[in-house]
Amino acid sequence: MTIGETNLAKLLGGMTPVLHDAVYGFASVTSAPQGLNSLMCFREKEGVTIIAETHELEAAGIEYGFRCRMITLNIHSSLEAVGFLAAITAQLATAGMGVNPVSAFYHDHLFVPEERAAEAATLLQALAREHAT
Repeated sequence: MTIGETNLAKLLGGMTPVLHDAVYGFASVTSAPQGLNSLMCFREKEGVTIIAETHELEAAGIEYGFRCRMITLNIHSSLEAVGFLAAITAQLATAGMGVNPVSAFYHDHLFVPEERAAEAATLLQALAREHAT
């Protein structure tokens, strides 16, 4: 059973990109620290990648990179949707912008460079308008 939207045109035209205020960082640690309010943890053979607000990482004494802001694509996208993130990342790549996408159960979230976050949100809003029906 597929849960969420899979139609690419509906996904692109129906998404509402929301830029969050918080500034995040990516870090690699040997294990997720107790008490750290991380947004995401992902285990790889080299270590545990965590995404957390920069003030949380700094308070825990954890070195991090990629200061970024998060854009949530407010549409319930299926984890089986084809082409949605490809279209999104292509739009940002055309502007010379890197992006780190994270898919969760209900929504896709994009981590974009802090200094270009407003620009990324504007580009994604334009993409949604182009595909709106």
